[in-house]
Amino acid sequence: MRVCCIASGSSGNCTYVGTDTAHILIDAGLSGKKTREGVESLDITLDDIDGIFLTHEHSDHIKGLGIILRKHDIPVYGTPGTIEAIENTQDLGEYDHSLLHTIEPDEKFILKDINLRPVNIAHDAAQPVGYRIESEGRSFGMITDIGSYTDYTIENMRGVNCMMIEANHDVRMLETGRYPYPLKKRILSDHGHLSNEKAGDFLDTILNDQIESLIIGHLSQENNLPELAYEAVRGEIEMSESKYHANDFPLIVASRTHRSEVIEV
Repeated sequence: MRVCCIASGSSGNCTYVGTDTAHILIDAGLSGKKTREGVESLDITLDDIDGIFLTHEHSDHIKGLGIILRKHDIPVYGTPGTIEAIENTQDLGEYDHSLLHTIEPDEKFILKDINLRPVNIAHDAAQPVGYRIESEGRSFGMITDIGSYTDYTIENMRGVNCMMIEANHDVRMLETGRYPYPLKKRILSDHGHLSNEKAGDFLDTILNDQIESLIIGHLSQENNLPELAYEAVRGEIEMSESKYHANDFPLIVASRTHRSEVIEV
């Protein structure tokens, strides 16, 4: 299984997951052009994509969906709440709504040789989810846009070989930045976004001998820096009481504007 973040950040998100026989995208929050270029850089085309799986309906996760569906008949999957919210928005323009399909949290969905399980997450959207994705005994966990996590979240991501979690903001940058107070309050809430430190705390809870790589993504352009997120997450892992250390696992910071390296899971 291969994983590649085409881009991840508060301005747009799209991640590729694929095998030799199946190719999927998680979210379509980039422009149609940027999505196409990102996919083609992986030596496939959008016509090879077997499905687009949505985490939720916010613009930075779906804004390229309309133009993609006007040019390509790709099935789109999301929770009932997410699909309803998308059908009610006018922002995507005209497209074939029959391409939209619902999937249920905590129920396995099989697409060729890829098994996906949507996992409920805490975020201020209609019915948001992360995903645990498995193929041939290997697993990838992906959670972005989450304000807090519980034992349920941890259990659903336990034992993965690769984990992607958001490290959205540095708390001090957010608190002293130019965002209006209501927006700061939303971001810091239990249904907002994880800080760098909380991302590190979460990763520490799911570290195991099978994990081979860690990815942090969805960094805020206004309230975070890649170097700051990297050091803060490593620091939380290093200072924890677990047997693992920050140097035990490669830690990749997904770019807001460029695709990451391809990770073999």
